[in-house]
Amino acid sequence: MRIELWLKITYTVFVCSLIPIYLKQYGPANFLWFSDIALIVLVPALWLESKILLSAMAVSVVLLEVIWSIDFLTRLVTGKNLIGLSNYMFNQSIALFVRRLSLFHVVLPPLLLWSVYRLGYDSRALLVQTLLAWIVLIVSYLFTNPRDNINWVHGFGDQPHTRMSGVVYLLLLMLGFPLLVYLPSHVLLKRLFGD
Repeated sequence: MRIELWLKITYTVFVCSLIPIYLKQYGPANFLWFSDIALIVLVPALWLESKILLSAMAVSVVLLEVIWSIDFLTRLVTGKNLIGLSNYMFNQSIALFVRRLSLFHVVLPPLLLWSVYRLGYDSRALLVQTLLAWIVLIVSYLFTNPRDNINWVHGFGDQPHTRMSGVVYLLLLMLGFPLLVYLPSHVLLKRLFGD
């Protein structure tokens, strides 16, 4: 066992506690966010000590979660928005307890990086995560409320895009995630933790 039992149990209990609270607060579509997918997939990945699952989730969210954390800390310290990814953390209409659960965004990057360090990086992660992202982006576009803008399929930030058709924007997003997020993450993770 390369990942300690206490960590597997603690993490599993946290995720199992978070899911019903998030389901009630945000609804099932919220679990299509890449960060929520990583949060949940990390449970079986830890128990199975699965290199491919851990690597794919690291490719998916480490960079974005670091950006989220910087955005959150900037707003917390200065009171000013950096890019607005963590705006909901300061929304008084959401219970403080629920907002505190979202601090998992800060914990995910070091936990994923440590896990990949322990087990090694699986270079198939880039392909696996790209295929998963394409499915999730299409599902988010077709089956969620545009107002929720899950994974920014209707425009970056709170406002929907208006300069191009929704399908063209979605296709650009499907290219953008692999090229701008996953590929740089893959290169770095492979260099740091590759076989």
